Amino acid sequence: QVQLVESGGGLVQPGGSLRLSCVGPGSIFSVTASAWYRQAPGKERELVASISTRGSTIYADSVKGRFTIVRDNTKNTVYLQMNSLKPEDTADYYCNLRSDVRGVNYWGKGTLVTVSS
Repeated sequence: QVQLVESGGGLVQPGGSLRLSCVGPGSIFSVTASAWYRQAPGKERELVASISTRGSTIYADSVKGRFTIVRDNTKNTVYLQMNSLKPEDTADYYCNLRSDVRGVNYWGKGTLVTVSS
């Protein structure tokens, strides 16, 4: 069972910042696309940001200009820098590694981000 190790969640005030980290297996990290999803209570899981093996990024409209996804293949880690956080960003955040060619689709267990004063 492949395990993705997420960290960095917590409680932050509106307008604050957090950085999420996700470490994946070294054997496949550099050849898989990485992404962060989130799921708020009572809502469906949604894509927050993704980054391809070549570094191309996609962001949800709701986080554009505030969140940045970065991958470091030397550390097998993908980061999500979250700035100007809003209460509506409160959710469980999940890391995903995926390669359709290799039949890989791994998920982390999630890390909770709470934005509240």
